[in-house]
Amino acid sequence: MYLSLNRLFYATGLFFASIVIGILGFVIIEGFSVGEAFYMSVITISTVGFTEVRPLSNPGRVFTAIYIIINLGIFAYIVSVITSYLFEGEFRKAFKNYIIGREVKKLKNHVIVCGLGRNGSRACQELSRNEKDFVVIETDQEIISSYFEQEKFQFIHGDATDDDSLKEARIEHASTLITTLPRDADNVFIALTARELNPDIQVIARASEIQSKKKLERAGATHVILPDELGGMHMAQLVTKPYVVEFLEILNGIGDQSLLLEEISYWDLKLESRGKTLRELDIRNKTGVTILAHKLRNGGFDFSPRADVPVTEKDVLIMMGTEESLSKFKLEYCY
Repeated sequence: MYLSLNRLFYATGLFFASIVIGILGFVIIEGFSVGEAFYMSVITISTVGFTEVRPLSNPGRVFTAIYIIINLGIFAYIVSVITSYLFEGEFRKAFKNYIIGREVKKLKNHVIVCGLGRNGSRACQELSRNEKDFVVIETDQEIISSYFEQEKFQFIHGDATDDDSLKEARIEHASTLITTLPRDADNVFIALTARELNPDIQVIARASEIQSKKKLERAGATHVILPDELGGMHMAQLVTKPYVVEFLEILNGIGDQSLLLEEISYWDLKLESRGKTLRELDIRNKTGVTILAHKLRNGGFDFSPRADVPVTEKDVLIMMGTEESLSKFKLEYCY
């Protein structure tokens, strides 16, 4: 985990190791008792200049001189570590990291995002906007540092191709894994590992090459996204279908206007709203939300569904509206 207390523990360990070395040295070289050797070690480390237990022999003076020189370096390191934790916010960051670690251990039905590059960061922003629990696995501490203070992301500093990192992210309890690493081979490996550790998980993988799509699907990826292909198609459609693209950009939150897409299942609805027809629900007039499609229990879609269509088990409503109208819909019809 990023920003742990390792440096502080290491500095503390150096301090106690130095005392132990001092005690052993004074006991062996000067024949002091353990209590006398401990006293000599402490006053030597602290350089306070109190009286020696008894005059030192020549070997004892040599040992003490070397001991002082070594401890000057140790003392300087300890001071630098404590200063960084107290004045540079390291302690606060470490504490925040500890809290995040505890929160990750409680996650269930969450999303794991592997890699915080362009695609990964965009995925995280969308998940955060929709208040979906997720955790990010990232190897680059500088990338994590750039997001750590600004975004409320939960991080695991590690390699997503490592089983231990996936287990730390509680993959066995996750609903979805999104892997956006730049190398297709890494994404294939992660898809294989994820499917092995959690056979029911949904895997969404990024691919750079069209040839990698089938490999990722064979590895267990549920969906494979090719950003370059989508980007080229988008650019062409700006020429062939500019207003369609403009409308889609509005749905994606780009531009001055803001429309959102939402999906609501039968089980999201209040009991009194289940089984009713769209006419009986009167969603458009009451909330301003438009029903675009009705995903049926057989897996197909009914686009622009008729008003006499009832909402039954395993059905999902695909709707469009402003943030205000969708909030009104959820307040009126959902738990």
